[in-house]
Amino acid sequence: MNFGVIITRGACPWQIFPQGPDGTAPIHLEGTYHLIHLSQELPLSFSQAGPARATVRARVALESTGESVIPWTECDIPEEGRWQITFPAVPAGGLYRIETGMDYEGWDGLSCTRGDMVHHVGVGDVFVIAGQSNAAGRAKDPVADEPELGVHVLRPSGRWDLATHPLGETTDAVYVGNYENHNPGHSPWLHFAKHLRRALGIPIGLVPCAYGGAPLRWWNPEENGALFQNMLDMLGDIRPKAVLWYQGEAEGYENSAESYLQRFGALVRHTREALGQPNLPFLTVQLNRCVEGVSEALDRQWGMVREAQRQAQYQLARVAVVPSADLALYDFIHNAAASNLVVGERCARAALEVCYGRPTDWRAPEPEEVRLVAPDTIRLSFSRIRNWVNSFGVPAAWLPFDAEDDEGLAHPCAYTVDTCGLTLTFPRALRGTVRLHGGWRMNPGYAVPWDCMRLPMLSFYGLPVRTDPQEQEA
Repeated sequence: MNFGVIITRGACPWQIFPQGPDGTAPIHLEGTYHLIHLSQELPLSFSQAGPARATVRARVALESTGESVIPWTECDIPEEGRWQITFPAVPAGGLYRIETGMDYEGWDGLSCTRGDMVHHVGVGDVFVIAGQSNAAGRAKDPVADEPELGVHVLRPSGRWDLATHPLGETTDAVYVGNYENHNPGHSPWLHFAKHLRRALGIPIGLVPCAYGGAPLRWWNPEENGALFQNMLDMLGDIRPKAVLWYQGEAEGYENSAESYLQRFGALVRHTREALGQPNLPFLTVQLNRCVEGVSEALDRQWGMVREAQRQAQYQLARVAVVPSADLALYDFIHNAAASNLVVGERCARAALEVCYGRPTDWRAPEPEEVRLVAPDTIRLSFSRIRNWVNSFGVPAAWLPFDAEDDEGLAHPCAYTVDTCGLTLTFPRALRGTVRLHGGWRMNPGYAVPWDCMRLPMLSFYGLPVRTDPQEQEA
């Protein structure tokens, strides 16, 4: 039996309301009320009260202490038996409890004044997860990544919940556009959200829309776009803080890497237009390694996708990219659970600066100068070296670099390393147009150079090598 004040719409347990620029969020509630009198003779039965006038009230309280954040406020009664209220500026934070109750004329101490409550509500920021299987999460190896109050997820069921792995599990799903044909696993994003919550002191919500195996064309509305529409349906009126994008493996297998940057740019543009957020950030992960079915043709596709992802940060506003080619795998193509923790933290550090303006040293080293210093020697210098270049002391055969000239590919036969770069020596003179690839193959090996104690380099493909005739002659 429903009696007292009933909440019928506006908030549900674990929901995260996105904060606006002023650090608050409006929360609108609606419902019904029923005047019930408790019989003195039959304490567990109820009878209708008379035609008394009811007053319905609501408040927002801290879940931890019960103290009011917004005190009891009288609700509007648009018609008898119905009520509504808007809290226009609930401050960022939580977790909150929303309480309702009522009183009415002629209350005699036995009339019912109870009201519904909504528990574990927060005001903070919501991030949408998009891409393919490494975004959805496929790792099944154990790692400690426990749930945490203040980090919540909007499940495909359409219900908010405490965020736990797997984020995109589809029990009772109503959003079936990204309905997986087998269970997903551990992903980077719970750790990402916990890192942000601790740094910012506000709740973080996640909306998982990724789908395993999805090519970019399923996301780009100028092509297929089915997953793009599914994402919009899941978001509804949520304005996300950023898009967490991890995708690209499918492009290698579809031989569509050459157009990746143009098509990804279309997705970014359409997402921002559809959500009315022209500056919506995209936090992207450069394509990870793959160790099965390796071929030179697929190596080139992987290299082109990684280069497109590296270039996106320069050609598209508010697009960030973090590396992943150094990380261990769970199977032949999916990151291990411990690797997901690394991806989550790298993305969180990027988000702190890109989304919140908090300076962090999140940017990975990239080639700054690539120069032919002798007919058989290339000098590679990196930007953003805070410490020194760590090549791990591996033999030249293990280096993830290849030069390409008019005669084809050439791999270094020797090298030296210094604070800011490497000097690569090749087994033959390099002729004609020379380009350098780094960390580009499907499996670049486990010796991707690092800025020691900080971050590995971003992979790159097809970088022009500057020729200096005077230095070559010297």
